[in-house]
Amino acid sequence: MIGVLDSGIGGVTVLREILKQGINAKFVYYSDSKNNPYGDKSSDEVYSIVKWVVDYLLDKGCVAIVLACNTASAICVKRLREEYPDTLFIAIEPAYKMVHDYNPKGKTLVMATEGTIKSEKFLTLFNKYDNKNTILLPCKGLAELIEEGNDVKINQYLDDNLSKYKDIDNVVLGCTHYPLIKKKIRRVLGDVKFFDGSLGVSKELVRQLELRGITFDNKSFSVDFIDSSDDASKENRFKELLTNGE
Repeated sequence: MIGVLDSGIGGVTVLREILKQGINAKFVYYSDSKNNPYGDKSSDEVYSIVKWVVDYLLDKGCVAIVLACNTASAICVKRLREEYPDTLFIAIEPAYKMVHDYNPKGKTLVMATEGTIKSEKFLTLFNKYDNKNTILLPCKGLAELIEEGNDVKINQYLDDNLSKYKDIDNVVLGCTHYPLIKKKIRRVLGDVKFFDGSLGVSKELVRQLELRGITFDNKSFSVDFIDSSDDASKENRFKELLTNGE
């Protein structure tokens, strides 16, 4: 069984890419919307929350856990790997290196939570690949609006916060919720190039499973959804997004 952990339903963007890799495993997706957002919490608080979810997923029988939340990955993955050396952790990270690889001279906007932008893990990545033409934008409250699914509020937020960046070439989506609103971002910024870490995470999961010799019964594929808030509407939206995208 493979666990996928996110602070809400945004990690569905990661799970979609993972499922394209053809891994015939049982998946359990844990949406921690009760504690959403992670991005404005202290590092210790985020780690305590994530550790509880990890223990829960391990009790369910997971042999690998994907941290599909950029904030959780940035703050927790190093410590988790030390504390759970026998568990495979795959962590997403903002895809800033992809800008360096594919469009290094373009003016770049990194959209992420404050927790991600301030994290040591992200700052190390950013300082290594900084193209000297990048704006770091903490998008406080955006993940919650996407979680809520209120299009009017989302569009107003984007108008208020992105309108002054119409000369942007690249947009790094540093939160797994943000790929769910690409069309809305394009409405404000125009035909920008998007970069996110979902594809890289899916490929790394496949690579690590192969390296460790972890295989699954090819008849055992399923996706179970758990939401910490017990909001029944979350599962319906999750299934719709998993199948149909934005």
